[in-house]
Amino acid sequence: MERIDGRSPQALRRVQITPNFVGTAFGSCLMETGGTRVIATASVEKGVPAFLRGKGQGWLTAEYAMLPASTGRRKQRDGLKKDSRGVEISRLIGRSLRQAVDLRRLGEHTVTIDCDVLEADGGTRTAAITGGFVALALAVDQMIQQGMLKESPINHQVAAVSCGVVEGKAILDLNYSEDSHAEADMNFVLNEAGDLVEIQGTGEGKAFPVAQLQKMLRLSGIGIRQLMECQLEALGKKACVVMQPQTLVLASSNAHKIRELSQLLGSRFQILSMGDAGFEGEVEETGGTYAENAALKAEAVRDATGYMALGDDSGLEVAALHGAPGLRSARYAGQHGDDDANNKLLLKNLEGEADRAARFVTVLALASPFGPTRYFEGICVGSIAREPLGEGGFGYDPVFLYENDLTFAQMGEVAKNQVSHRARALGKLKEALG
Repeated sequence: MERIDGRSPQALRRVQITPNFVGTAFGSCLMETGGTRVIATASVEKGVPAFLRGKGQGWLTAEYAMLPASTGRRKQRDGLKKDSRGVEISRLIGRSLRQAVDLRRLGEHTVTIDCDVLEADGGTRTAAITGGFVALALAVDQMIQQGMLKESPINHQVAAVSCGVVEGKAILDLNYSEDSHAEADMNFVLNEAGDLVEIQGTGEGKAFPVAQLQKMLRLSGIGIRQLMECQLEALGKKACVVMQPQTLVLASSNAHKIRELSQLLGSRFQILSMGDAGFEGEVEETGGTYAENAALKAEAVRDATGYMALGDDSGLEVAALHGAPGLRSARYAGQHGDDDANNKLLLKNLEGEADRAARFVTVLALASPFGPTRYFEGICVGSIAREPLGEGGFGYDPVFLYENDLTFAQMGEVAKNQVSHRARALGKLKEALG
């Protein structure tokens, strides 16, 4: 088939996104695709709906409407009774854009995306989602500039496009003429990885084969990659708020521990030490448990920097010593952090003991600016060697024998970081964060 405007089946209509189209909005744009023109604005209010109060997270919602002259034939404005099509599309836009945001990092703010169709020539709902994302990103940038947020909660890029089957052929980005006599009509919402956020579709008058759906899905991927390039181009320097790694401050001044935690966390976060984040001094560990000490450090750093902070407290527990050194592991011999003295005292206290069973325990405390502190425990079981073995590691690593009959100091960083108490606690943390 030959398309009315001469496009190939996989071609988008001309796309133009004009950012900051409405000067009074937190974020806005004019989204144009072919003859379709949509104004998207993002408004921000302090507070959340009743069902979210006290949960330490934000909310994003959307409203969609077509202006009376948007179709060439006057459309009556919404009154007390909302246009059911508009309500359905509003919900679609809200669901789609919520997939772009970590609502926990938004804090107790409500972002409303308003999408008003100036002219409709097909694909208004997909244009609203694509333009709505740009308005959202601009609003988040404004929230950061005004001190409402410390960093961006946008963890995905989202865009949408229509596909359909016309005269038996799968085509991308239908205009009104094509849409009005399509045999199948689909809307695809995808993220930057090409993963599906939502699909809407129907066979117009008859069913259509799965093979056609697969063709339309491939076309949607082609179109959405181009639309995402247009989004980033429109945002310019402000595109930095899109998928910005979350900052995590490690509440420790122990260089060995910071290095180990950084390696275990990988690239998921932008890792900062306390010093890099501007936190000076030490936090006194006055708690009676590992969890209490970890929380004292994490919460003090969070409160001082405004960033999410990770504190940990670890200890070596030896069965024959009734759980000692335990909470006093770092200062077992008296001076904090004197690894050599601690190991010597431990071996001396175990002289003549047949039972060498021991375990490392770590509790991680993750303190967020927007929610309660969460805890993750990791335990690694082993025994105490008769003498220090190995050149690597730190702390009690030279005397802690793992089940492979090697001390942590002999195993090396890579092998140790697969089985250690911190690795196990961090595995639980990563799983909880999703």
